[in-house]
Amino acid sequence: MKILITGSNGMLGHDLIDVLEDKHELILTTSSSLDITDKDHVINFIKENNPDIVINSAAYTNVDGCEENVELAFEVNGTGPRNLALGCREVGCPLLHISTDYVFNGKITRPLLEDDEIGPNSVYGKSKLEGEIAIQEILDKFFIVRTAWLYGVNGGNFPKTMLELAKNHPEITVVTDEVGCPTYTLDLAKAIGELIETDYYGIYHVTNSDSCSWFDFAKYIFEVAEVDVKVIPVTAAEFARPAPRPSYSVLDNKKWIEKGFKPLRSYKEAVKEYINIIK
Repeated sequence: MKILITGSNGMLGHDLIDVLEDKHELILTTSSSLDITDKDHVINFIKENNPDIVINSAAYTNVDGCEENVELAFEVNGTGPRNLALGCREVGCPLLHISTDYVFNGKITRPLLEDDEIGPNSVYGKSKLEGEIAIQEILDKFFIVRTAWLYGVNGGNFPKTMLELAKNHPEITVVTDEVGCPTYTLDLAKAIGELIETDYYGIYHVTNSDSCSWFDFAKYIFEVAEVDVKVIPVTAAEFARPAPRPSYSVLDNKKWIEKGFKPLRSYKEAVKEYINIIK
């Protein structure tokens, strides 16, 4: 297939290239070569390249930054996917779009299904939901992949931050009342590679298996990395940040499994592999 990837220089973008480049023809774009907020440019670019599918891994993902840069958040996360969908409609190709657990409000305390009630609390979540809605209004052929707590080799992320902090801090405070599914971008990229080979269109939750709090995740990271640091649990209220986070955002991968795909491995296995690579 000929696959157009936006945000190809991002954390997930790098892993998508690694997973897909041997099998497919890739058209790689970044914000400098394809500004997804520029509607005319996006539509013309897609028409000129005529891809078999577009994968949108471009996003404004700084959750706290979105609270301060509301217009930019909605441009990139809302208008951008809309423009890509319009371009895809012109050439009749599907769009695979990466979305987030932040479209939920965190009040449901069981693993979240694709059709559970949405209600984002943050600007980031609201802007990502706007993108989801636009795609569904414009296209019949789309994949929306909601994922969570991403980390990978090619970008800043929680495990890297923890290991960096541990170099100079004997004690680190970490939030204990937010629970989710840490997801390795390489595993997610492999899942996307499988999904685009099908016509099983719709919304999917795709994360590594098993869940934990940020506090538990931090402790496990240090255990695997054999780093001696004291991790102190704090509540989200004590650890004040500009953007509200969902307190519970474990995504149930039910639809993914029902379609015959294998569950992604446990986050514990994935993080072991990841830490071995970055060490």
